[in-house]
Formats: sequence, structure tokens, C-alpha cells
Amino acid sequence: MEISFSTSFKKGFRKKIKGSASEDFFWKAVELFILNPFHPPLKTHKLSGNLKGLWSFSIGYDLRVVFYFTKDKPQKAVFVDVGTHDEVY
Repeated sequence: MEISFSTSFKKGFRKKIKGSASEDFFWKAVELFILNPFHPPLKTHKLSGNLKGLWSFSIGYDLRVVFYFTKDKPQKAVFVDVGTHDEVY
């Protein structure tokens, strides 16, 4: 699986994750995601409502990454947001 980061994701990452205790958990979750986006500990699921068309996976208890799979390359995902449950949904 190939991943890329949107500008909004990079901004959110710098603000909420970088340098925090959660950063190690984030990179471990990304490694799992690259191997298998549907690895059970990630709890990957489709979103609905205003976020229809997007997906999410969990990092630990309360952090989420919101992303989408590209149509032109099915083995590519673009991360668009990161934060707590309440911040991203």
C-alpha cells in the first residue's frame, strides 16, 4: 500500500501528533496500514454522512486517521485528517 499526506493532514499532524507521546503509536499504525489497511487492530471502517466516501482507522484508544483510497491507483491512500474522535468526525 502506498500512502501520501494531504496539506491539511500535514498541518494537523504537526499540531496534534508531532513530538507528542502519540507519535510512536502513529508510525507503528502506519506501518501496519501499509502492510494491510484492514489489519484488525486498526479497526478500519467506512464513514458515512458528511464524510461519506472517506475511511478511518484507529491509533490507540482515541486517535483517528481519516483517509480515502484513490480511484486511479487502488493500492494508494491519501491521509486527510488526524486527531481525536471528536476532532475528525
